[in-house]
Amino acid sequence: MNSATNLAQMYPGVYNPDGHAENEGDTAQKLPTKPLNTLLGFDLETYQIPLDQLLPSKKVPDGIMSTRKYKQIVSSIHEIGLIEPLAVIQPDASKSEYILLDGHLRVLAFKELGLHEVACLFAKDDETHTYNHRINRLSTIQEHYMIRRAIDRGVSKERLARAFNVNLSSINRRINLLSGICPEAIALLQDHHFTPDVTRILRNMKAARQVEAVELMVASNTITVAHVDALLKATPPEQRADVPPPERDSKTAPMAQLVKLEKEMSQVQATYKDAESNYGSELLNLVVAKGYLTKLLANAAVRSYIQRREPEILSHLELVANTVSMEEAVQQQSEPNDSVIAGYALQSINLVSLPNIGATIV
Repeated sequence: MNSATNLAQMYPGVYNPDGHAENEGDTAQKLPTKPLNTLLGFDLETYQIPLDQLLPSKKVPDGIMSTRKYKQIVSSIHEIGLIEPLAVIQPDASKSEYILLDGHLRVLAFKELGLHEVACLFAKDDETHTYNHRINRLSTIQEHYMIRRAIDRGVSKERLARAFNVNLSSINRRINLLSGICPEAIALLQDHHFTPDVTRILRNMKAARQVEAVELMVASNTITVAHVDALLKATPPEQRADVPPPERDSKTAPMAQLVKLEKEMSQVQATYKDAESNYGSELLNLVVAKGYLTKLLANAAVRSYIQRREPEILSHLELVANTVSMEEAVQQQSEPNDSVIAGYALQSINLVSLPNIGATIV
C-alpha cells in the first residue's frame, strides 16, 4: 500500500509502529511495543481520499436518492459531518484507484453537498458482504438516551431535527419516549426496535399491565403499534390508566347507604337460610323423581301411551330424566315457560297412578 502513504493522514501519530512515544517525557502517549494479538480488519490510520479515485463495487438502485434513508444521510453529514468512515481496498498498489466496499450512499451525499474528499479506512480483505450486516444498530431506547444526553450537553432540538431529517415533533416524541413507562417494561424493551407510538399507547395502561403487554409482544416478536393497540383494547378498565375511576353518588348520604346495605344483607341471609334448610329434602325428592321417571320412560308401552296422549309432556319428562346436573338443567332452560310446562306435566300425571297405568298397558 505504497500510494496510501502519499495520502493525508487525518490523525497522524495515533499508531506508532516503533512502540515509542514521540515525546519521551510524555508517559500518557506510550503505545504497545509488540504487535496486537487481535486480527484487525482495517488499518489503524484514516485517510482522506478524493471522490474521483473511488470505484463503486455495486450498482446503486434507481431512485435511491429520493428515499428517506438517503435524505437522512445527507442531513446528518451536512449538520455534524461524517460519523462512519468509508471502507475501501486498493487492488493495485501502483494505481491511485480504490474499490469502495461500503459507503456508496455516503459518496453520493458528499457529491451532492459539493465535497471532494472523504475519510476512508483501508480494509485488509476484499469483503463481499456489506458491513452493515455486521453493525449492531442502536435500539430505540438507546437512541432515546443518546438524544437526551445530547440535549443535556447543549445541543438544540432544532439541530437534532435537522441531523435526523425529521420534524421537531418527532424529536419530542423520542425525548419523551419513556415517560410514564415502568422500569420493568423498559428493561424488557431495552434491546428491541419499535416506534415511539408503541410507548405512547403503553402509557394508557397501568404498570402491571404494561409489563404483561410487553412480555406478550416480545414473546411473539411483534412490537408494533397494531399489536399494542389490540392489547390496550383487551385491557380491563381497572387496569387502564386512561379510564377515570367511577364517580361516587354524592346525593346519597353515607348513613343512608349503610342502612340500605344492612337491609340487603339481612334479606340475603334470610334467603340463604331458607335455601339451606330446604336444600336436602328438595334434592332428595328431585333425585327420587328423576330415577322414577328414568325407569318409567324405559318402558316402551308407557312411553307409547304418553306419546299418544300427551306428546308435549313427554318431551319435558325426557328433559328431566336426561339432566345430569343442576347446572346443565339451568342451561337447558332456554325458554322462560319450561318450568311452568314441567310443573304442569307433573301435575297432569299422577306419579302414584303411573305404575298402575304402566301395569295396565303391559
